[in-house]
Amino acid sequence: MAVDLTPSPDVAELARRTAGFVRDVVIPVEEANDGVARTEEIRATLQSGAKEAGIFAPHVGAAYGGHGLDMRGRAAVFEEAGYSLLGPLALNIAAPDEGNMHMLEAIATDEQKERYLRPLAAGEIRSCFAMTEPAPGAGSDPGALATTATRVPGGWRIDGHKWFITGADGAGFAICMARTSGRPGEAGGATMFLVDADNPGMKPVRHIDTLDESLYGGHIELVFDNCVVPDEAVLGEVDEGFRYAQVRLGPARMTHCMRWLGIARRAQDIAVARAAERELFGSRLGELGMVQQLIADSEIDIAAARGLILRACWELDQGRSASQSTSIAKTFCAEAIWRVVDRAVQICGSLGISGDLLLGRFLREVRPFRIYDGPSETHRWAIARRVLRRHDAQVAG
Repeated sequence: MAVDLTPSPDVAELARRTAGFVRDVVIPVEEANDGVARTEEIRATLQSGAKEAGIFAPHVGAAYGGHGLDMRGRAAVFEEAGYSLLGPLALNIAAPDEGNMHMLEAIATDEQKERYLRPLAAGEIRSCFAMTEPAPGAGSDPGALATTATRVPGGWRIDGHKWFITGADGAGFAICMARTSGRPGEAGGATMFLVDADNPGMKPVRHIDTLDESLYGGHIELVFDNCVVPDEAVLGEVDEGFRYAQVRLGPARMTHCMRWLGIARRAQDIAVARAAERELFGSRLGELGMVQQLIADSEIDIAAARGLILRACWELDQGRSASQSTSIAKTFCAEAIWRVVDRAVQICGSLGISGDLLLGRFLREVRPFRIYDGPSETHRWAIARRVLRRHDAQVAG
């Protein structure tokens, strides 16, 4: 089967309009706020502008106000939105809301879609995904899940400790992963629950201070203590949470890559402009061989990252699991994007590390991506295991 990576005319036009909106509307707001939207007024203003421009929530279906883009379509549009740190927030495609919308649209009941997906897609509320736990709980190994959900009359009682829950401050609800059977270390037995923010059993503990600051709502430590939810709060089926999480996992890895690729392009553009205008040692900076190598290596990283994203997205659009392709793309992109931004800082010299440019902010924002959504080491381990299993199967066959 041929792999067609060319965006359709409709997608190309949407990407073009997104690029114009980000350039003309979002970047001035980003630069005025050091790349961080700290107030609800900023979020509301940017999202209102995106709605007026007709580019809001492009990933959800038309029934929920979006364009219903497939993964390859998202790649083109999300990269343009990611050209600014605040672009994804403006289009309502930032993590974790974008991934939660994708999963809700795929597996939620009609009632759950009306209660949670519709207002989330409209930007009326935000959400979070409560999975990660302090050691020895779930992290790179989801099977270590320690939070429990126990049957009670009419529903479930959730008890556990979560942290690094992105966007939890101010979220209207959480999707909480809890163990309903088995023990930590076992592959199955997890269930996802929809927990409203006003549930007295879900308690924020603190904002965790991190390198990155641009993800709206921060990274929060949460405690679930006698958190009682009704049976209707179960998302999907009981004990099938890990299986349902796969609906979110691969696509969410790729949309992260798409957004950060936009920032890599932005950093490269800043560096190229500096190299073209800065004169020293009797010539333009960009005419020096070592600087040309930095520029060329970044172009290679950007092109390779885009190709790996599109290949993985094509597999996802074909209904495949794409586990190997998404792991390869995520690992390469997380490291390549860091390299591009780091080279841009180097090319810009003292200006690159100053507050006059946003490159320092970009560097702080992209570094955690080598850890989020699975650290590079975990992905490499999984990639190698699949390769070895394939070899063993070929030998046995």
